[in-house]
Amino acid sequence: MTFKGFIFYFIGILILTLGITLSIISNLGTSPYDAFLVGLFRTIGLTVGSWEIIIALGMMGLNGVLLRQRPEFLALGTAVITGAGIDAWYFSLRSWLMTDAVVFQLLLLVLGMLLIGIGTALYLQGNIAPIPLDRLMLILQEKLSLTLSTSRLLISMIVLSFAYFLHGPIGLGTLLAALCNGFILSLFMPYAQRLYRDRNRGF
Repeated sequence: MTFKGFIFYFIGILILTLGITLSIISNLGTSPYDAFLVGLFRTIGLTVGSWEIIIALGMMGLNGVLLRQRPEFLALGTAVITGAGIDAWYFSLRSWLMTDAVVFQLLLLVLGMLLIGIGTALYLQGNIAPIPLDRLMLILQEKLSLTLSTSRLLISMIVLSFAYFLHGPIGLGTLLAALCNGFILSLFMPYAQRLYRDRNRGF
């Protein structure tokens, strides 16, 4: 782990979790995966961040099977940081950002989606330990010869079915996230890679 890699990783996780939180607070529907986590929170209890960690454990096992290797235990650390970040942002921001004003809700949703793409693109440059969901996306992209957008969409459709049965926050935001999150990530990934290479000269 390099210092530069850790900086990209940490800043990326902060931006990613802020984006997830803004999407949840918008009350217009979250990404399929986050709708699944919120559905678990509403149905069973605990916090959204806690479910991020629990589901990550299951995905770590699945990824290990697909790669035919030991689970990436460092990914659990990423899931813990991500879960803590979601809960911290959510409990800090919900009281003064939550609103019934549709225009403001749309603004939160769009900003959240953009931040999720930017944050994911940045933290992946650290090459430390991707969130198990993102690792699964990369595994499917390689094994099925898919584009990044298509791999993300495939995963989104699967977790969306779970979110539906758990009464997760499915709405306009969910549809937009399922259709656009992969594209947004693909859009920002080259810029993040270029920024990482450029910063490499300064470390």
